[in-house]
Amino acid sequence: MHLRDGLQTHVTVRQRYDHLVELDSVRRDPAQLKIVAALDLLIDEISDKRLARKSSALGWLFARRKPQHAPVKGLYVHGGVGRGKTMLMDMFFELVPVRHKRRVHFNDFMADVHDRIQKQRAARKNGSSRDDDPIPPVAAQLAEEAWVLCFDEFSVTDIADAMILSRLFSALFGLGVVLVATSNVAPRDLYRDGLNRQLFLPFIGLLEQNANVLNLDADTDYRLEKLDRVPVYLTPLGEAADKAMDKAWARITDGETAAPATVAVKGRKVQVPAATASAARFAFADLCDRPLAARDYLAITAQYKTILVDHVPVMDDANRNEAKRFILFIDTVYDQHVRLVLSAAATPDKLYVGKRGHEAFEFDRTSSRLIEMQGAEWLEAWTGRHPEAGGASPVVAAS
Repeated sequence: MHLRDGLQTHVTVRQRYDHLVELDSVRRDPAQLKIVAALDLLIDEISDKRLARKSSALGWLFARRKPQHAPVKGLYVHGGVGRGKTMLMDMFFELVPVRHKRRVHFNDFMADVHDRIQKQRAARKNGSSRDDDPIPPVAAQLAEEAWVLCFDEFSVTDIADAMILSRLFSALFGLGVVLVATSNVAPRDLYRDGLNRQLFLPFIGLLEQNANVLNLDADTDYRLEKLDRVPVYLTPLGEAADKAMDKAWARITDGETAAPATVAVKGRKVQVPAATASAARFAFADLCDRPLAARDYLAITAQYKTILVDHVPVMDDANRNEAKRFILFIDTVYDQHVRLVLSAAATPDKLYVGKRGHEAFEFDRTSSRLIEMQGAEWLEAWTGRHPEAGGASPVVAAS
């Protein structure tokens, strides 16, 4: 064993989990231990498959195109926010002994898939490809790059994604790809109330056939338990919050001249009202009233390591589109571990009051993440990634 980031590396998820318990970084939880055992069993099965592939040079060469052994069933873990799903999946991803593996947010993965499909269609049009259907060659590319896929926060809200998932994953599973995913919802609740949902339903059966479904039903939201609030979320809106946001911006920019900027996204330009080399400031309307998508938010968070957002309103059924974009934006900020400072009309758990559709359900995750990003642990982890930025809290709370 040796040290990595202050933690010993281990052979099994259980060993790593027990070590975190010894360090008082994790509280031993029977519900989590069930998932730990399932992840270790999956690692054993993947290891056996890997050895079987290597036992024959020809088997190894052609395994991706025609699996020679019984397929390995992946794992789909669902449960409430803050229960430790992502932590456990990340342990698995680090320890699974596979070189061709990929850990990605589901929205980023699907943006990549749509890009590949467009390129494949362009290749068919210009004659460089003879494939009329772009899905099989795209699936083959993905399987070649990673035959263990880990998705954090599996959530289907886009009809374009919903319509291709069944065919895409039929091809991926047929090529022997193993899926490990976390989600707030059980497979039967994916794309709930979505447009043309009946066309999505075959994917649910496919998912349940190729991944064991487990519920992480821990009673504790560990994000709330660990919360040591740092004033980077300012509420209510008003003069005090505006002054605090201005003060935060002045400290973050530290004398640098801020100016309007643009971020290039697939031949388009996303407008940034104020930016320096590493920080950007938006109003809520700039990010969520405009028709931005996952790739736009990914490009923004790739460019700026600190983002300020002014005047986040309370949203309801009349603001479902804006709420969808805000959910997607916060998911991206969280996944890319960008520091976020914002002013809002209400506390995170009261920002969305709509009753129709699935946004209210999805917003539970957003609320939890907004709470976690106020915590000292989050900001300390952010500072560890960006030590040049320092660890000081950037603002004083609005009264």
